[in-house]
Amino acid sequence: MYRFFETIRIEEGKAWNLSRHEARMNRTRREVFAESEPLALGPWIGELPEEGLYRCRVVYDRELRSMELISYLPRRIESFRLVESTLEYPYKSCDRSGIDRLFAARGSADEILIVRPDGRLKDTSIANVALKLDGVWWTPTKPLLPGTMRETLLDAGKLKERELHVGDLNALESFGVMNAMIGFYEIRNPRFRLR
Repeated sequence: MYRFFETIRIEEGKAWNLSRHEARMNRTRREVFAESEPLALGPWIGELPEEGLYRCRVVYDRELRSMELISYLPRRIESFRLVESTLEYPYKSCDRSGIDRLFAARGSADEILIVRPDGRLKDTSIANVALKLDGVWWTPTKPLLPGTMRETLLDAGKLKERELHVGDLNALESFGVMNAMIGFYEIRNPRFRLR
């Protein structure tokens, strides 16, 4: 049985971006299982800690299956190994074995940056990416997985979409990674390694 998950930022008793997580979960359930009755995450998650930062991991298939809260401390990301792959990951699946294999190739880098054989940029193993070019933040038109933070920033007009290529890394003013837990994290002097 296929299982999927949502990772929700819990901070000071608040679940961030809950409606976008619910929308993605219910879209996945519709497309994978043909489930049309939407599920609500709020009642499932229940009472939240009033202090601190937590990662809430909700696992589901046709139904909600489990929820765990884990205290969260972001890891520092400054260096990236470019990893070529044709991997597809259209849903936030619990089976991350393909991504884990790519991540294992990072060597001494903090993270990977997935690149298609034609040079198009995708995502890191845990986050969508953005490049600041000529004062504008751009994110790939077709990421590996469209994230909820990415969607929020696009809707707010803080990001624009376009195809990004490896060559764009030479012209970037700044580099950003984003996901539900870290929000948008700007890296002013990222280091990229091809091998």
